[in-house]
Amino acid sequence: MILPEKLPEQAAAAQQENAKYLNKIKKRKPKQLDQVMGNLHQEVFQEIDCLTCANCCKTTGPLFVASDIKRISKRLKMRPSDFETTYLRIDEEGDKVLQQLPCPFLGADNYCSIYADRPKACREFPHTDRAKFHQLTAITAKNVAVCPAVFAMLERLKVELPL
Repeated sequence: MILPEKLPEQAAAAQQENAKYLNKIKKRKPKQLDQVMGNLHQEVFQEIDCLTCANCCKTTGPLFVASDIKRISKRLKMRPSDFETTYLRIDEEGDKVLQQLPCPFLGADNYCSIYADRPKACREFPHTDRAKFHQLTAITAKNVAVCPAVFAMLERLKVELPL
């Protein structure tokens, strides 16, 4: 099991190897990749409980799209503009993101107070069970340093699908 506090160090040690491997995936687009990744995703998330970690919520923030803002502000009984003023800022790329980290909706018990209405980016994280995984190599490379499950999946993928 990879501990969240050790993850940046472990990810840094594997960074060059992972970059080469993910680059090969992007170029070669192995036919069985999506099936293998889907299986690894299921396997790893049977072993790793996100509530023991929540590193994604502590260290990175999702992008908020209009539908997220509308849904969450309704849940919080706020006007969307008030929600944006209270919680969001515009980043360098023009995206709406959290003003601060850890996520203000993350509780001390690592539960999300808006889980049922969380942003789409949170619902899809860590993007390891999506079709056309070869298109997600850049985000996967970043998420290796954030999510112990992604780190574990990539390590297993390199063994299961050597390139």
